[in-house]
Amino acid sequence: MRFVCRDFGLSDQPRRGLTPQEAPLEVLLLDIEAELSVWEHGQVMWREQQFPVAELAYHLALWLQSPAVRHEDFELDSMQADEGLIRIASSDEGWRIGSDITPDFWTSPVTWDVLVAEIKRFDRAVREGIAAMGIEPDFIPQP
Repeated sequence: MRFVCRDFGLSDQPRRGLTPQEAPLEVLLLDIEAELSVWEHGQVMWREQQFPVAELAYHLALWLQSPAVRHEDFELDSMQADEGLIRIASSDEGWRIGSDITPDFWTSPVTWDVLVAEIKRFDRAVREGIAAMGIEPDFIPQP
């Protein structure tokens, strides 16, 4: 299982009349978008254009810092995207990624260590994409 993001952009920055350096946190989280896909066994299982990847990275980092992290599922409560667009749920077999929007989409279960490693890899990819746009990614907490 792997998160892949590409084609980073700032969707609403020109309309807002703000530079990324002037934008408050919530604007950066909403406006930094990329195509997000979830891959498994070399194939795309799920894809969403113009996904708020900075917001996802931000909330995943907070989830990993939570004391109850291994006991609570993750559901992106986005300011922009539909609730449940991305979910990470524990099952008897391991952790799976899915979506309420696409109920048939669930990855195969992975161990906690594999999941955390993938979230950290995704975090690095988002930070690199943000930095390539000339924006300092320090507003995203470390996972």
